[in-house]
Amino acid sequence: MNIAFFLTPKSDVICENINSTMRQAMERMEFHSYTAIPIIDDNGKYVGTLTEGDLLWKLKNTPDLNFLNSSKIKLTDINRRTLNKAVSINSDIESLLSLAVNQNFVPVVDDEGVFIGIIKRSDIINYCYKKIAQKSALK
Repeated sequence: MNIAFFLTPKSDVICENINSTMRQAMERMEFHSYTAIPIIDDNGKYVGTLTEGDLLWKLKNTPDLNFLNSSKIKLTDINRRTLNKAVSINSDIESLLSLAVNQNFVPVVDDEGVFIGIIKRSDIINYCYKKIAQKSALK
């Protein structure tokens, strides 16, 4: 099976640019009720995933940092505690599944490393559930 079947295209994904500020990322994540978002560079390449935990650790470990002055902190200044790996659009389903076990979503890139979308773990689980249900119905 081609993993593109599961792809949520970049146009439907909330991302943040690596040059954005901590405050911009927090506001975007809050508005969309996301706990993690992909980060891309100025060339559209995937550079990592920012999580709520990353933001909280930065807040905890930076004296005098608060929401109001978080607009002075660039995303490049925030350590990401987890390396969420991306898969190539040409990857096989096994590569996708091995990453989806530990990631809520798996970023997908093209052959140039340009971010083209995500595959949500929930979409994979729902697909598997439907397949199991179909097989059970045939019995």
